[in-house]
Amino acid sequence: MLLLVGLGNPGPRYAGHRHNVGFMAVDEIVRRRVFSSWRSRFNGEVAEGHLGGERTLVLKPMTFMNESSKAVGEAVRFLKIPLDRVVVFHDELDLAPGRVRMKKGGGAGGHNGLRDIDAHVGNDYRRVRIGIGHPGHKDLVLHWVLRDFEPDERDPKTGWLPKLLDALAEESALLVEGGAKADERYMSRVAHLAPPPPSPPKGAPPEESKA
Repeated sequence: MLLLVGLGNPGPRYAGHRHNVGFMAVDEIVRRRVFSSWRSRFNGEVAEGHLGGERTLVLKPMTFMNESSKAVGEAVRFLKIPLDRVVVFHDELDLAPGRVRMKKGGGAGGHNGLRDIDAHVGNDYRRVRIGIGHPGHKDLVLHWVLRDFEPDERDPKTGWLPKLLDALAEESALLVEGGAKADERYMSRVAHLAPPPPSPPKGAPPEESKA
């Protein structure tokens, strides 16, 4: 069994925030693939289906970000899922917008959702790190992650965000295989389908939100 977890904050107030791109990614997987409707379970919302012939559960914790382990831990323990069969989608400040990297284990890098999961479940799970860029100074980080993506980023025709979410869903069956080589192939296929936008000049501040 495979468990896909999207990290975010619940409720319409947070739905378009950069911090919620993990929710957006798993929402698109459920929309594009054959999954059940969302229902309440494990302190979150879950949808069930199959990827690559393997039973797959998709989970969105309905706790706030810093208590993500309540949902993830309950699901992992109840279903007896090994951590290497858990894939967490989350926003990543240290990657340029639109870039995706996968890794297994490692530190939380200041991400409150990952930190909570690491502390209560363990850190030997797989992570899909979705780049949202860094505002340039640590004092700006909270405002940066808790605001909507810009209109040009989320434009259905030209924005990088819809293209990336589509690619993450299109290639999601590769996540079933597991292992470093398969995860590398997933990153490569996603980048091929949704090349990241050009990076701004180093040190350039982000544009002010127009939303």
